[in-house]
Parts: sequence; structure tokens; C-alpha cells
Amino acid sequence: MVARAPRKRMYRTMQGRMVDIEKLRAANESVMAVGNMGVNARGDVLGPGGAVVTPKETIINKYYEQPKGRVDDTPTRGKVMPAPKAPPPKQPVQKMTPVASKPAPQKVVAPKAVESKPVETFKPKTSTPAKKGIDAALDGLE
Repeated sequence: MVARAPRKRMYRTMQGRMVDIEKLRAANESVMAVGNMGVNARGDVLGPGGAVVTPKETIINKYYEQPKGRVDDTPTRGKVMPAPKAPPPKQPVQKMTPVASKPAPQKVVAPKAVESKPVETFKPKTSTPAKKGIDAALDGLE
């Protein structure tokens, strides 16, 4: 069998233009990625000023050096578990005896005197005839 050449990822935009995503990704590898991780688009950890502090290869190698999820031959029930630590000795609790207390004196505030104003009564003007309808509604607006 003959191996096929890798297909270029070409996408057609809404406006009908063709865009090569791989080329676009390669052109912007060193640009700082959006977010709060502090990495560029490639995956390198960036320091102040956008300088590469830790390259992507170092991060990947460090990840794969640590064995995670390795299966043990000995089942969990067969293992000798360390004895749990004994809790610290409890100190006796000292009980409090209730103390009779007097209720706090309440302050009595005398109500303040309110000045009364004479009540004015409404007296319609008798000199002008009473307006009706829209004229009465528009009378106060000017």
C-alpha cells in the first residue's frame, strides 16, 4: 500500500474564501494564547514580556515520566494497612452554672411635641365660570 499525503485542512468561509487552518496555526504559534494560563498557542509556558520560560517538550516529558494509574499486583484487601492514629485524649468539659441576671433597664423616650399648622381649606374661585372637559384638565398645565 502506498501512504497518502496528508490532506490540507482547507475551509471555506461564509464569504467564500478558502482558509488553510494548519498554515494559520503555524503562523501564530508564538502568539500568547487568550486566557489565564500564561502559555502561547504552541503550549510553551511564558514569563514576563512573553519570553518562553518552559518549552512544550519539557512539559510533555515531565508528564510522561510520572507513572499514573499503575496497577498493583496485590489487592487492596490483602495489603497491610497502617494502624490509624489514635485521636488525642479528650479533656473534660467544664460545665457552666447559670447565673441569675437582672433584665437591662429600658430607656423611655418621651414623644416630641409636633407643631401643628392650621389646615387650609380649598375654596374655589367664584369669579370665573367652572371649566369643563379638556379645558379643566389643561388648566393647571402651562
